[in-house]
Amino acid sequence: MHLTVLGTGTVAPSATRTAAAYWVRSGPVRLLLDCGPGTLHRAAQFDIPWPDVTHVAVTHFHLDHWLEVPMVLYALRWGVEPARSRPLEIVGPVGLRDRLEHLARGYSESLLEPGYPLAVTELEPGDTHRLADDVELETCKTPHTEESIAYAVRDSQARLVYTGDMGPSDALGDWARGCDLLLSECSLPDDRAIAMHLTPTQAGRLAARAQPHRLVLTHLYPPVEQVDVLGLVAAEFAGKVVVAEDGDRFTVGA
Repeated sequence: MHLTVLGTGTVAPSATRTAAAYWVRSGPVRLLLDCGPGTLHRAAQFDIPWPDVTHVAVTHFHLDHWLEVPMVLYALRWGVEPARSRPLEIVGPVGLRDRLEHLARGYSESLLEPGYPLAVTELEPGDTHRLADDVELETCKTPHTEESIAYAVRDSQARLVYTGDMGPSDALGDWARGCDLLLSECSLPDDRAIAMHLTPTQAGRLAARAQPHRLVLTHLYPPVEQVDVLGLVAAEFAGKVVVAEDGDRFTVGA
């Protein structure tokens, strides 16, 4: 399994970090985990074969996590030659289809009739959804919005857990326990903690409970970059930690 970090930022504009987006390659699966503004341009910048995407999985409906889904749908029809003919599946929490239908009424009905087979799948916490013969997507509820879920991508060799946005949760730590890579949000400094996001100390505590082989921190608002993120995390978690940058690449399970 291979992970390319396309966007490590948030809704706050940044010269170096675009919004949440992660490219996962496992067997025949080419998965976008979240799809915030800037996803496709980052994919082009980092030489990601984005037209090969097989699935898009959205964690929740805040704009910095899914606003570029319509652009992906149109780009696959009008931005590649030849135009796409292979199926695409969009996965997300309950409410995904309704929101896509609202967007189609606002943009164009062709959004959901893009000229290639399009499936929309809604998942609830605790679901397991097969993406390919040996690649599965697992879900877990997170404390953020009513619909927010985390994802685990599992194949025969590795398990990658992506928190999406979340506040502190022992249940998520238990669910993620022993994963090969924990891709965790780390939004705000400790002195600006709020219930729906993690600080470095809280991300460290999550990792201490989950005990991943590697912790990769993402979703960084500008203020958190002014503190010693690694030092604060290390006070809680003794394992391997990386503060991700846009363009970083990881082999999961090696």
